Amino acid sequence: MKKALEALRGAFVLLWTALDQIRRFAVNALFLVLLILLFGLLLADTRPQVEEGSALVVAPSGVLVEQLYSSPVEEAILDLLDQERPETLMKTLLEAIEKATADDRIEVMYLDLDKMQGGSLSKLQTLRTALEEFKAAGKTIIAAADYYGQPQYHLAAVADEVYLHPMGMVLLTGYGSYRSYYREALDKLEVDWNVFRVGEYKSAVEPYLRNDMSPEARKSRLAWLSKLWSAYRQDVAGARGLETAAIDDYVDNLHLLLSDHDGQAAELAKATGLVDEVAHHDQVRERLIELVGEDEVTESFRQIGYRTYLEAVAKPQEAGEEAVAVVVAKGAILGGSQPAGRIGGRSTARLIRRARENEKVKALVLRVDSPGGSSFASEVIRREVELTREAGKPVIASFGSVAASGGYWISMPADEIWAHPTSITGSIGIFAMVPTFQRTLAKLGVHNDGVGTSNLAGTLRPDRELPAEAALAIQEMIDWGYRDFITKAADGRHMTVDEIDRVARGRVWTGRDALRLGLVDHLGGLEAAIAAGAARAGLAKDYEVIYFEKEPSSTDRLLARFLGWLATRMGLQLDLSPRSLPLVSLLEPLAGPADGLQFTDDPKGLFAYCFCEPN
Repeated sequence: MKKALEALRGAFVLLWTALDQIRRFAVNALFLVLLILLFGLLLADTRPQVEEGSALVVAPSGVLVEQLYSSPVEEAILDLLDQERPETLMKTLLEAIEKATADDRIEVMYLDLDKMQGGSLSKLQTLRTALEEFKAAGKTIIAAADYYGQPQYHLAAVADEVYLHPMGMVLLTGYGSYRSYYREALDKLEVDWNVFRVGEYKSAVEPYLRNDMSPEARKSRLAWLSKLWSAYRQDVAGARGLETAAIDDYVDNLHLLLSDHDGQAAELAKATGLVDEVAHHDQVRERLIELVGEDEVTESFRQIGYRTYLEAVAKPQEAGEEAVAVVVAKGAILGGSQPAGRIGGRSTARLIRRARENEKVKALVLRVDSPGGSSFASEVIRREVELTREAGKPVIASFGSVAASGGYWISMPADEIWAHPTSITGSIGIFAMVPTFQRTLAKLGVHNDGVGTSNLAGTLRPDRELPAEAALAIQEMIDWGYRDFITKAADGRHMTVDEIDRVARGRVWTGRDALRLGLVDHLGGLEAAIAAGAARAGLAKDYEVIYFEKEPSSTDRLLARFLGWLATRMGLQLDLSPRSLPLVSLLEPLAGPADGLQFTDDPKGLFAYCFCEPN
């Protein structure tokens, strides 16, 4: 019996050993196959081809942004899984349109706006300029959507032919700025929301102090919102050959106009000249086939997507001996190290430092698209900008949609500041908020007590009343922070502190007004700012433009390329069907705004932030 068991055990060991060897072989073989595929991918030229007479399909998805938040691997996975991108990079769109403008193989652009969810006016105007240059080259733009919201229509209006689905509509609403106000709720909950600020126009804290907008904030916001709306109306009216009064009539009397057209919104849009044709998808497809011909394989019009087109025409960039560096500062300004597509005090400062220490870089452009955030993190970044200028390398600040509060702070040392006419800037001010909940807890029977060695012991506990001495100390820091802000702004702008104070105190301005007031030097986009940096550095025309961004690892890059190749081989395409817009929360989170700023993300709790983007 014992011998039989030993024999059985020996057989089991042999079987297990054999299975283990087979498993190891299988895993190693699979790994070897994967390596071969990867090396084959690296060596093979898998670039797509541009067929003569193709239509360039420009189909932005999500929100137009200066910098993507997702990594290359995440982008590749979105392609592989046929998922819609939440953001579209402006630089990619502009590059594709610019190259197609000069490409004789592309005569038609199909502007598909169904998946686009939004974009600020300055971004829309920049993209619109590229579309106008495409048309000026004698080429045709066809725009189509199931539904046009305000951002989508701004782009569509420039097209030669604008199509709308019979079940769709054009919804123009103007610009607004609405927030929820919590004063009454805080009183009912007996929450003490201690607020400290400088500037009667610094309205970021108003929802915690009032139940409505202050007269100062109302006047200031209506002023710049009106200027944005005026620019929007002029753009679309001019493109469609209409009077701006016709746009006003459409917006203000939509209910009456719909009644006159039996509620048929699409027919109303055609009757008022906002669109050219009301058409189903197949009719738009037939029109595009008429223009560029039919692809026999897909039985649709001959086409190439703008991302695929960029892959097809990509050429290795010739490395110049000298370069202009571009660092993008997008989103709320937070402390520490943040991922690509966000601003971190340390991470963004590190990118600026890398650019400064690069011998090839002769000038720096700081592209700012930020409403601000942590004053501490803003100062860390500002210091690196200042050091770059002191190192003898010109610094140009270029404002995108918004460069306000902390966004303006980090730009102050620049040699020149460029803004778009509809950029939102200013809001020079600072605030802090310290909520305490001791009265709320007391209603629930929770009390706090203890001892301390000073009046400040236990300060900033959310379950204790803020001591008067602490409140005075915080206000002193706020006052000093504001003086520091306007003093540095005055130094950077070569103005007096009083002159800056008169246009500061939290006041928000458009780029055009900021130029008049001396807060910026020139009006223009990123390309103009890059050219200005090159000119200040005395560079020849063959200089290189290098974007300094948080770089993905080599593994991430290799994996992203493999996934992209796999998606292509599997014949996967991005979903072109319309998706519903994301729901917007009715209440702003008390912890901070939706873009990621947290009111605890600053060593001293001091913030230079502006709630100044229209909704």
